[in-house]
Order: sequence, then C-alpha cells, then structure tokens
Amino acid sequence: MDWKHLEMSPKIRAGVRRGESRALQLLRGECRRLESGLRLSVGCPVLDELLRGGLPVGGVTELSGESGAGKTQLALQLCLSVLYPPQYGGLNSGAVYICTEDSFPIRRLQQLIREQSELRSDVPSSLISGLRFSDHVYIEHAADLDSLQVCLSRRVPLLLARGLVQLLVVDSVAALFRCEFQAADWLERTKQLLSFSSTLHHLSLEFTTPVLCINQVTDVFDSSGDSLGPLSSNVSPALGLAWANQVMVRLMMRRLHMTVARGDQCSVLRRLEVMFAPHLARDGRNVAVWREGVQGVSDTQMDT
Repeated sequence: MDWKHLEMSPKIRAGVRRGESRALQLLRGECRRLESGLRLSVGCPVLDELLRGGLPVGGVTELSGESGAGKTQLALQLCLSVLYPPQYGGLNSGAVYICTEDSFPIRRLQQLIREQSELRSDVPSSLISGLRFSDHVYIEHAADLDSLQVCLSRRVPLLLARGLVQLLVVDSVAALFRCEFQAADWLERTKQLLSFSSTLHHLSLEFTTPVLCINQVTDVFDSSGDSLGPLSSNVSPALGLAWANQVMVRLMMRRLHMTVARGDQCSVLRRLEVMFAPHLARDGRNVAVWREGVQGVSDTQMDT
C-alpha cells in the first residue's frame, strides 16, 4: 500500500496543526540528548559503568521488579544524587517524587541523607554538608489518574520551570492503571496510558529532565505452563506492549537467592539488568542494599 495516498483523519490533522510530536520527533530529541553525554549518576561506580554514566536526561527510564527488589531504594538514591554538581554526576537541582500507591518512605530517605558521606566518598565532605537534601525533594501523592494528571500538568511543570527540580519519579506507573480499569476497558486504558506517556516525554524533553517510572511486574506463562520472561525470569514488566513502546530505557531489578555480608550489615543480593536501551548493551550487575544505599557487589563479597 502506498502510504503517500492515505488521507489523514480529521483528528490526526488537528494534532498536526497543534504541533503534537510524532514518534520520530521524540526519538530524535532523545537521541540528541544521548549524544550530549549528560547523565544523572546513580551514585555507585559499578552501576554508573553499567548505565554509561547514569540515567539519560532526555526520555523515560523504566525500573521494574517484584516487591522488595530494591526499586524504591534506587529511586531515592537518585533523588539525592541529582542535587550534586555536574562534576559529581548531579544536575544541581532537586527532585519531585510522585507516590501512587504507598506512602513516601521518609525515614529511609533521612537515613540515606545521613549516610551520604559514606556512599559518596568521591565528594568532599564540605560539599555534602552544605547540601540541604531534604529541602529539595518534593513529594506528591496521586490517588487516582485525575489527580496524577493535575500533578503532571500543573504542579510539576511549575517546579521544573522555576529550576527547583530536574528529576521526576513516578512510583509506580502501574498502580493506578491496574486498579481503575477492568480487562474489558483495554481501549480506554491504552488511550489514558498513551496520554500519560506523552506528558512525561514532553516534560522530559522540554526541561531536559530525566524521568524515572517504577513499574510492577506480572507473571508470564506459555501454553505448556512453563514460565517465560526476560533474562530467565518468570515475570515481565506490567502494562504490556503499549507502555513498553513509550519507554526509552528499560531496567529490571530481581532478588536473588543469596545473601551478602559487609561488616555488621547483611543484604539479600539483587541484580540490576538492562533490558533494552538505544545506547546500552544488554547486561547486568549484582547489587546489595546497605544503610548508605544501593551499591554494586563484587564476586569476593558474595557469601553463598
């Protein structure tokens, strides 16, 4: 079929007149930011190596995994990392954290703040002590899709435009879409999901801001009953193909059946894996969650 002879519907023509971004335009915008090399550091050399410097500033990064995998831990760590100057992997700004299901883990954030000198040994202690971390993490709660849309269309753009934040975290993206729609409502859910992702892309590209969306997972089975999934896992990120096509970088965290010890601390071993990204190889690193945050684990630290 010759696409040049296809006539656009009135709705599509109206969208073009309004200047709505096409997928190719979004991709080009994201690629320009990838080429710029600007990243938000995770605050761990091992994970920054995996991600080639950290989260890209243009586009949506998804972090999926089962409950307890460490997704929120990593998101909180990024909320503090963004405050550092660019020479230390930060963006000299704050973060806005939107909670859609659980209450914000304020005690854990305070603990991470107290342990910043331990985590970020590459940063002068005088610089760390001068950063007012808790004053620059803005917390929003969205109990339904309407309140989420209001947050993303009004309050978040205001914080970004004033330069108060340069990191947007949504925890989690699947919660509201799973609870507000039944299986028969898939068409409406897809429309709402695409509208939501379009808003995220617009904010990220207009304000050169990394967007991190935490996602739940769903079990995957084939017709024989055997589990299938990415990288030998039996789970897959929630929300299906419609959402997957809106994500530029997809990461997954998994809990492993091992523990690691360090001093007086013990942690369940996790693995952070790159599922897909235009600039990253499909790879992974073992990590642990310590008092000071999420860090890579070497083979010598493993305790089987």
